[in-house]
Amino acid sequence: MRRNSLLTILLVIAAVVLAWWLVGVLFSAVWFLVRLVVVLVVALVLYLALRSWLNTDRR
Repeated sequence: MRRNSLLTILLVIAAVVLAWWLVGVLFSAVWFLVRLVVVLVVALVLYLALRSWLNTDRR
C-alpha cells in the first residue's frame, strides 16, 4: 500500500470520528434548548394559572 493511500484512509477515519462527535454535541445542544423552551412555557402557564387562581380567591 502506498503512503498516500494510507494517509487517505486515516484522514477518512478521523473525519468520520470527528463528524460523529460533532453531531452528538449538536444534538445535545438542540435537545437542551428544546427542553429549556418547554420548561419556560410550562412555568409561564403555571404562573398564569396560579395568579388567576389567587386573584379569584381574594374577590
